[in-house]
Amino acid sequence: MANPNAHGAQHGHDSHGGGHSGSLKSYVIGFVLSIVLTIIPLVVVMNDMFSKQVNTLIILVMAILQFAVQLLFFMHIRDEEKPRFNLIALIFGLVIMLTIVAGSIWIMTYNAVAT
Repeated sequence: MANPNAHGAQHGHDSHGGGHSGSLKSYVIGFVLSIVLTIIPLVVVMNDMFSKQVNTLIILVMAILQFAVQLLFFMHIRDEEKPRFNLIALIFGLVIMLTIVAGSIWIMTYNAVAT
């Protein structure tokens, strides 16, 4: 082998494992947001602050925000050279996941055998 970094140089990557790394500030902001978005539903549920429906809504909203924080600050979804392909794959994965979750809820709700 002539140069172990030749493969990385051909594809535009630096020798540190890829060109898409976040700054320490970005990681700290993402970490703090993740902690806050985890603590909020925990406090709401543990202290019985709202009704069951409002608690569920708060948990879902915080989960969606947590998902966005993970994608933006840790997965660097906005830093890709061609983010459209990753976005299409992400949307497809979300459609599959939502189909499975909705189907599971449907089956659990309308299961005639369980009643």
